[in-house]
Amino acid sequence: MQRLGWHDRDKVYSALIAALHALRDWLPREEAIYVGASLPALLRGLYYEGWHAARHPPSKSRRAFVERIHDGVHREPGIDAEQVAKAVLALLAARLPPAELENAKAATPEELHGLWPS
Repeated sequence: MQRLGWHDRDKVYSALIAALHALRDWLPREEAIYVGASLPALLRGLYYEGWHAARHPPSKSRRAFVERIHDGVHREPGIDAEQVAKAVLALLAARLPPAELENAKAATPEELHGLWPS
C-alpha cells in the first residue's frame, strides 16, 4: 500500500497476487521454487496459489509480463501495471536474502531486469 500510495486493500491485494504470479511464471521452475521457499508464509501461499509448474507463458517479454499483471488486476483503469511490478519487486528485494535476490534477478529474462530495484 505504501509503495503504491494506494488505500484500497482489495486493489493492493489483487495487484500483489498478479505481480507475484507473473514473476513466478517468468522464472525457471527451480528458481521459482527457491524464491517461493524464501518468502514469508503468507506471501508464499499467495505466490504458489494456482501454480502448475509444467505450464509456462509462451512469451517472456517485458510487455507480456506487464500485460499479465494488468490482466490480474482486471485491466482496471488507472492502474499502472509497470508501477505495480516495480513496487512488488522492490518489496521482494527488501525481503529476500541477498544471494536469493541476485539469483532471482539473474534468472528473470533480461528485459525484466530494469523492473528490479538497482
